[in-house]
Amino acid sequence: MSVIEITREHTMDIGHAKKTANDLAVSLSQRFSVDYQWQEDVLKFKRSGVKGQLEVTPEKLHIRLELGLLVRPFKDRIEQEVHHHLDNMDGVV
Repeated sequence: MSVIEITREHTMDIGHAKKTANDLAVSLSQRFSVDYQWQEDVLKFKRSGVKGQLEVTPEKLHIRLELGLLVRPFKDRIEQEVHHHLDNMDGVV
């Protein structure tokens, strides 16, 4: 199993940080057909061959995605998309 793990600090209040996380989930959902749902301050991702979560804390966004065998070839593309999205969000360091 291949893992993508990204932690980024932010300067937003928790509401804006959760909105940023949700925006990222929408983008991933559109580009990679990933389903997602909130469980308190954790956004759970799931699709065939991919599962993970994005935890929102008052200081950080922590993303962990586990990629199955068939999705592994797309690891760099998925990781690049996550970084690109976060780089373009206000308040994410």
